[in-house]
Amino acid sequence: MWEWRAWEHLDPEADGITFPQDGREEWTHGNAVIELASGNLMVSFRNISTVMEIERSTGQIIWKLGAPPLSGQHAPVELANGNILIFDNGPIRIDASLPYSRVIEVDRATKQIVWSYQEHPVEYFYSSRISNAQRLPNGNTLICEGVFGRLFEVTRDGELVWEYVSPYFGGPPNAQANRVFRAYRYSPAEIERGRLTAA
Repeated sequence: MWEWRAWEHLDPEADGITFPQDGREEWTHGNAVIELASGNLMVSFRNISTVMEIERSTGQIIWKLGAPPLSGQHAPVELANGNILIFDNGPIRIDASLPYSRVIEVDRATKQIVWSYQEHPVEYFYSSRISNAQRLPNGNTLICEGVFGRLFEVTRDGELVWEYVSPYFGGPPNAQANRVFRAYRYSPAEIERGRLTAA
């Protein structure tokens, strides 16, 4: 019913790979697609460190944010105020000498970061891949530091409310890991609504 092809709308020179660690055989690496309140789509392309809004009716790119400030990001989410919450992984930053992760809230109109969470020193919070963040109804933010299996909640001021590190390891014997791809909190009402929908 609808399709969109990156190579028809992006330019490999202008929208180049921002870090070589994943090899050059994969150009964009789309890692998230969400539907916005407007019905348009927002797509995250990890390898070119870019998040963009695609107008569903025309297929045109009508909003784009790249590097910097982004670096290998995941899981953009539209907030109730229209801003975008992004887990900015930061494996190789154009504007910094060492890798670090952060969660940022971006004002779509100005493309300015209006809120961020990162630790000090910055390298103490780092997940090169996977991960996500969710703004909770109380204004706090749930963060999944995926590579290390760490889930935690912070206040608007960055105060740690609680944290949990997954004790479950799996994978090949020589590469055991406790990674968590993403994490979401559901209210009892949302869980019940899901049960009713499934029934």
